[in-house]
Amino acid sequence: MGLESVGDLAINVILKKLGAQDIARVACVSKRFSSSASDDTLWINLCFNELALTQPLDHLGNPLSSFKECYLAWRGAFVMYPWSLVKRVKRCWDRIKTWLTNHFPEAEATLCKGATEADIQELENVLKVKLPLPTRILYRFHNGQEFAKADPETSTFGRSLGLIGGYSFYGHLVNVYLLPICQIILETQQTRRRLSFLRRSKYVLVAASSTYSRKLFFLNCTNGQLYVGTRSPLTERDIIPCVPHDLISLHQELNSSEQQDAMLLWLEEHGRRLEHGFIKLHDEGNGKSINLFPEEPHICSTAVTNGVKVRASALVIPELMDLQDDLGEYLFAYSIRLSLEPQGCIINGMSFSSCQLHWRHWIIRANDIVISDVNGKAVIGQFPLLRPGAQEFVYQSCTPLPTPSGSIEGSFTFIPGRYAFMLF
Repeated sequence: MGLESVGDLAINVILKKLGAQDIARVACVSKRFSSSASDDTLWINLCFNELALTQPLDHLGNPLSSFKECYLAWRGAFVMYPWSLVKRVKRCWDRIKTWLTNHFPEAEATLCKGATEADIQELENVLKVKLPLPTRILYRFHNGQEFAKADPETSTFGRSLGLIGGYSFYGHLVNVYLLPICQIILETQQTRRRLSFLRRSKYVLVAASSTYSRKLFFLNCTNGQLYVGTRSPLTERDIIPCVPHDLISLHQELNSSEQQDAMLLWLEEHGRRLEHGFIKLHDEGNGKSINLFPEEPHICSTAVTNGVKVRASALVIPELMDLQDDLGEYLFAYSIRLSLEPQGCIINGMSFSSCQLHWRHWIIRANDIVISDVNGKAVIGQFPLLRPGAQEFVYQSCTPLPTPSGSIEGSFTFIPGRYAFMLF
């Protein structure tokens, strides 16, 4: 029995088990099969399974008349790239945008539509580089951020809307955003005039802080590594890789999603941390922003003693580090979060509805050598009073180390109830 005698329903079932290329081949057999291959239910499945699309939209978000047209538009727009890598980049952006939609729509509104091949070619011609394929595809989906698109009613005017986020301590405020191509060209040209090693190597500036505290990220277009600058990045010794080199793979013969540069790996990890709550949105009164201090294990330490909960996490602060001499100086910032559990403060079986910080003790080590032993009243000049259900008391501080690794441990002493009067 030939396929021509098979019913339309059975043909549809068979076609749903095929990929797009095989469906296209079947469509060439006869008019009947061509008609069956045009059934939009087939292309609904393909669009959903391969691109997680539930509406027929092109890669710029424009509506199309059918899912078949949608699928063909996507394949046409990215015909010059490995399809599996395109799908991987889309998953990366989908994860980030889903989180932004649910938690930070103000930042999502700053994302630009995808760059064209002509835009990317202009960047490569002007700066005399060749962007790694994963980065090219990332920019085909979204051409960085544009703060002119931010809501003018917000008091921060875009300064806190960086997609990558940041941190603050002692007046040092960082909030990192992705640069659009036009700004990559301009800022890379300006930075190359100051930093001669950028002129000799194939670096482009792809992300930067939107605040007065500058933090710069450079993509090496030759090896695919992403670097962050230190305080005075005069040579390549003064920039720090963001991703382990062993994870980067730019072999052109890899016609698959295995091809990956640091830019893609960096954004994938950022998306995972957002999705799983390791980093969160904070509103500190001057605008919401993504706070990069981790808040969940295993990259956040948590201890509960007598009902008092303490969470602590740390970040390296590259833009304030000085690596130009053999001694070097590494700066780390840490965030401490204090709260009281619902049962209150429990001391010798007695429950108190509040407790107040009195004393702190920190031991700071560099490579297991104690370099600082701090004892003193209060934290940042305050004696926080904790109550069940009240907002966490959060503070940030920092410490320099002579080594790239170290540790900090210590304790807080609380008074049950509260001070009758404040002791200084």
